[in-house]
Order: sequence, then structure tokens, then C-alpha cells
Amino acid sequence: MRVLGLMSGTSHDGIDCALVRWSRDGDLLTGVVEHTGTVPYPPELRAAIVAALPPNRTDMGEVCRLDTLVGRAFAEAAAACPAADLVCSHGQTLYHWVEDGRVRGTLQLGQPAWIAERLGVPVVSDLRVRDVAAGGQGAPLVSAFDLPLLSALPGRAGALNLGGIANLTVCEPPLAYDTGPASALTDAAVRAATGMPYDQDGRLAAAGKVHEGLLAELLAEPYYHRPPPKTTGKELFHAGYLDRIAGPYALGLPDLVATLTALTAQTVAVEIRRHGLGTVVVSGGGVRNPALMSALRERAEGVRLLPSDDLGVPSDAKEAVAFSYLGWLTAHGLPGTVPACTGAAGPRVLGTITPGRGPLRLPEPLNLPPRSISMEGRGAAHRASP
Repeated sequence: MRVLGLMSGTSHDGIDCALVRWSRDGDLLTGVVEHTGTVPYPPELRAAIVAALPPNRTDMGEVCRLDTLVGRAFAEAAAACPAADLVCSHGQTLYHWVEDGRVRGTLQLGQPAWIAERLGVPVVSDLRVRDVAAGGQGAPLVSAFDLPLLSALPGRAGALNLGGIANLTVCEPPLAYDTGPASALTDAAVRAATGMPYDQDGRLAAAGKVHEGLLAELLAEPYYHRPPPKTTGKELFHAGYLDRIAGPYALGLPDLVATLTALTAQTVAVEIRRHGLGTVVVSGGGVRNPALMSALRERAEGVRLLPSDDLGVPSDAKEAVAFSYLGWLTAHGLPGTVPACTGAAGPRVLGTITPGRGPLRLPEPLNLPPRSISMEGRGAAHRASP
């Protein structure tokens, strides 16, 4: 079964695509990555998404417009990929409602009907809310993919994704949660000062010096001290948060970015050490930031940091591959939530299904999910123009 995973994360810069051909043999599921790519959001759409994110306020008219425009952007991205039997679309998170450590709701926009209409195949979407309804955090759903993927690694292993928010999966005992910001705060600082979307190649961080006083104040954030399962996002770590804490220090941009990069490295390394991990498989845009990876290696000394590419999962498309897998699970009637990782009351089949052009036909349901995943191949990666 060929499943196209579509994902736009907390960096909200574009749509990651991963077409994976899945085949099962007993307890082993093999995924052949036939295509990956990223389609940037058109500048005006990205600006509209940013304007609707906390701490900004929006109205229902803008929510309706964004739901349509994001859905159409996802449909265009999907149409540029090779044909699939099924699409699994994460959509774009606009709000993650957390009160006192409990997730009350989550909102992902990107109407799946546009994808189904354009491609004519079924679309699985809105995956997070079922986990939330079952008492879970709604994230990190990627843990359902990480656990069987890492099952063959020796010793204590985990997976780390460095996107806008950093999340960590621990294999034994199963555990997954957001550790805090990865690029969310550095992106906000760079955008405010330069208009550029991020610190390219970590150059600003490399040119700056960490301000220990500001770092200590940032590390005092209560979120870091809450026990998992826990999730966070730009409803907490946004430009206004950064202005409130870092503004009084009046640092130059390189020093500010160096300090925020150290914050990410420190908060991640503390959690890696807490669980005694020997190997951590790393993915996400942060893998391409030499300053961040250097800081992380320094603070997690002795830990083997392995790019997910070495396991056959392109680091830039890891979450899109994971959502392809979640779509495969839903199509086969299998749960895509790991209660020990999200805090849900029990396993749940995730998402809603929008039929394609013909009658909705799904594979025969399976009784148990695969115990292990083996990834093969690599589609030609591309970055399309908006």
C-alpha cells in the first residue's frame, strides 16, 4: 500500500511530503521511501498563518479562510507527488489548548476535502484530536513510529526531532514528550531582527556568545520541570514570550541567538541524560544547524547522535514518513496512539477518513500492529517553488 504523508510542523514554513510503499511480513513492516519533498507555503499564506498564531488574535472568518487555503496548499503539494493509494494529512496546527498541563483541545487546519477532490483517493486527517478525547496529549504521535523503528537498536535508545518544538521518544520504558523549543524562539528572534525566517546554518549562533544570566532565567520556565507526558507549542514559546524575558537584556542578535540555541541544547540534553540514553536518532531541521548540533553533542557528551537518514528515514521528512505510517495504521484498523507516550486512556484508531471519488474501500483489518519497522530506499528529494 502506497501512503502519502503530508506534514507541516511548528515552523509553519511549508509542507513536507513522503510517499512510502508499505508491505507487511509477519511482525515486520517494511517501508520503501519512494519520494520525499518540501513545498514552501506561498509567502502571503505563511504570513497569514503567522498572524493567526498566539499571542495574536483572529476571528472565525480568518479561520475559515485559512482552513481552505491551507487545504488547497496541501492538495497542490500532494498533486506534485507520485500517485498514492491513500493520503494522511496532518494539516497545520494553529492552536494547542493546554491548561495546567492538561490538553483540552487541539486545532489543525487544512480541509482534507480539497486533497480528496484533487487526487481522488481517501484522505486520513485530524489525527490528534482522538488521542486528546481519550485523555492524551495529542502528541508526540510520532512515538507510534519511533518505537518499532528503533526496536533493533542495541542498548537504551531514543529518537529526537528538532523542529519548531523538540520532542523526544524513549524506547524503554515507552515514553514521549515535548522537551521545549527547538527553533521556535531562535526563529522568532531572527525574524524580528532581520525578516529572515531562521538562523541559516547556525551562523548567528556561532558568531555569538551565550549569556549565562539570560540562559538561567529561560531555564526557570516551569514547563521544563513538569513530568511527562506533556506537550507544548507556540501558544507558549512565541515572540511575545521571548520579548518579555529577553527584552530587558538588550543583547545583540548573535548573542541572543547563541543563548537561545544553548537553551534548546541544554533542555534536550538534560532529558537525554535523565533517561540514560546511549543512542539518539535525530531528525528535523535542527540536524542542519551545526551550532545546535555542536552544542547538543557538548552537553550530551558520550551519547551517540545518529541522523535518522542512517536508518533509511530522511531527516527532513521524518515526520511526514511517520504520518504515512499512521495513515497505514488507520487504514488497517490499528491504533496509532501509544498510551504510555501520550497519556491516553488506551490505544485508539486515529483520524477521520474523507472518501475519494469512488466507493470507500479499505484493506482487511489487522489484529496487531507490527513489532518492528525496516525502512529502505530514498525517493529523489526536491524543494519546489511556491
